[in-house]
Amino acid sequence: MTSVVVKSTLSEEARTTVGEALQHTVADLIDLSLVAKQVHWNVHGPRFRSVHLQLDDVVTTARTYADTVAERSAAIGVPPDGRAGTVAETSVVHEVHDGWIKDGEVVDVMIAALGSVIRRVRAGIESTGEADPVSQDILIGLAAELEKHHWMFQAENA
Repeated sequence: MTSVVVKSTLSEEARTTVGEALQHTVADLIDLSLVAKQVHWNVHGPRFRSVHLQLDDVVTTARTYADTVAERSAAIGVPPDGRAGTVAETSVVHEVHDGWIKDGEVVDVMIAALGSVIRRVRAGIESTGEADPVSQDILIGLAAELEKHHWMFQAENA
């Protein structure tokens, strides 16, 4: 067991609730960025360029917010865990196959991945509202960005 390095002004109950929501989000965002990069490198098809560029935008959002969310977790005294094993065990993002992947399938993969992450972020928004509006605000901003990406990928297949 690790010692407490950062003491939070949140109650223990609030810290636990918020810490769980933030940790789930960190794991999901790390995994989302990895899946997006994997398909980014392997996409092919007539929509290659537009899908390829969209994937970079998702990676930027996921990596930026993963850092923001992890630092918020640390700020409330909950050490974030971005280790590969933790991410693999706890992420809601489904694994993508290796090798080349057709542009239409990439779009489907990203719609599903983003949808899964958005649902869990929205659950985090709900659970953190009373416990810590500061963390909730971060999750609200993240949800807006993820939903924008989700919309753009859906429009690719419309």
